[in-house]
Amino acid sequence: MYSVDIYNRVRRACLKDGMSAREAARYFNKDRKTIAKMLRHELPPGYQRSEPPRRPTLDNYVGVIDEILRSDKALIKKQRHTSKRIFERLRDEHGYAGSLTTVTYYVREQKRRTKEVFVPLSHRPGHAQVDFGETLGVIGGVERKVHFFVMSLPHSDAVFVKGYPAETTEAFCDGHVSAFAFFGGIPQSILYDNTKIAVARILGDRTRVRTRRFTELQSHYLFDDRFGRPARGNDKGNVEGMVGYTRRNFMVPAPRYDSFDDLNAHLEQKCLERQSDTLRGHTQTIGARLVSDLDALMGLPVAEYEACDHVSTRATSISMVRYRSTDYSVPVAYAHHDVHVRGFVHEVIIGCGNEIIARHKRSYASADMIFDPLHFLPLLEQKVGALDQAAPLQGWDLPDVFATLHRLLEARMGKPGKREYVQVLRLLETFEMSVVQGAINQAIDMGAIAYDAVKHLVLCRVEKRPPRLDLDFYPYLPKANVGTTRPSSYMSLMGRTAA
Repeated sequence: MYSVDIYNRVRRACLKDGMSAREAARYFNKDRKTIAKMLRHELPPGYQRSEPPRRPTLDNYVGVIDEILRSDKALIKKQRHTSKRIFERLRDEHGYAGSLTTVTYYVREQKRRTKEVFVPLSHRPGHAQVDFGETLGVIGGVERKVHFFVMSLPHSDAVFVKGYPAETTEAFCDGHVSAFAFFGGIPQSILYDNTKIAVARILGDRTRVRTRRFTELQSHYLFDDRFGRPARGNDKGNVEGMVGYTRRNFMVPAPRYDSFDDLNAHLEQKCLERQSDTLRGHTQTIGARLVSDLDALMGLPVAEYEACDHVSTRATSISMVRYRSTDYSVPVAYAHHDVHVRGFVHEVIIGCGNEIIARHKRSYASADMIFDPLHFLPLLEQKVGALDQAAPLQGWDLPDVFATLHRLLEARMGKPGKREYVQVLRLLETFEMSVVQGAINQAIDMGAIAYDAVKHLVLCRVEKRPPRLDLDFYPYLPKANVGTTRPSSYMSLMGRTAA
């Protein structure tokens, strides 16, 4: 192939300076056909095949290769044939005698021809896409996986991100509630993948059967739903890209925060700051284009949706209720009762009838047991023998003065002293820790080591009146037994003094 420079010189000599083709052939030492070709083309046209290349050795096996590539589409990418593996199968199973290179070239070309081609999309204002992502972070000093909810508005490329301990139904619902509050409205429609949180099953005609919780969320906010094709992330490419963008730009390096509330405050601030960016292909900032999206959003309802999971179950004989593989305690009076559990992202609320009987911080550990020691005190008052081995009281972070009182009561009264100590603990069911702690300190200083004395001092603190701890006004205090003095005892003391 001749260079562009020789083309330029030949064309200039013939077309501008008037040199004939015969003379140019002689002058440039080129064939006249070559000179004629240079005069027809401004640039070297390059090599062009007049017909497809022949592969006499491979052509008999093309059908086998195409069938392998076709069946591979139904498998996961990691289990599909490589060019080398296809060559080995042709050689071992079909007697192919050609080279690996020929097979590699053919497979590469076939894969290039069958790659999916996408249509560029435009997005109307007021529509959203939702997805979850995950990353590693350190929350409360513990390294853990952080799942984050992402809602994007493709028209303006605005985004909302919120982190959660797990990708659960309550996180899914809470993410929607928080995103609607962040944008100040409800999108007209939201596009999802086929998450099991929203889709119970897909019928043969691709109709989706929604889950009960997703139907409740949709009924509350009245947005339309749309779902992408299974395993086709490009159907919601905008939010897929936002998941990667927010992970790389909002959570690198790995986030380190004391709580998820701190993390989410950081993520919300980053979402707001991003609205001042101007993206490639646009002349306006994200915030300026967001105005059109916000104008198209529907208004928020008066009442906010309660973003939680609902489960009905029964309390066990040890006053525990299981929710998501974790056991939570309830007051012993509700053992063997039917209860209703509401699982929020960071809290579990247990009710019986119309009454809330327990609140616990949500635990995401498997097979964990979460106790509220106060739930078990009425039972321990009856079964004081189990006091020292009671699991709900293990690890209860009480001030040191409680242990002192426990030791004094048990040393003074034995088993009845244990029962009185449990009665003192039950004062925490009604009064603040600081009030009970102060009363115990005062009782020990006064030498009034008894439940009735501590209770009296607690009431005095609450009612702001002076204590009256004497036998006339408080007959429940233990009486002191003072023995009669004997002369022999006096003489014994005198003898010791002389010695």
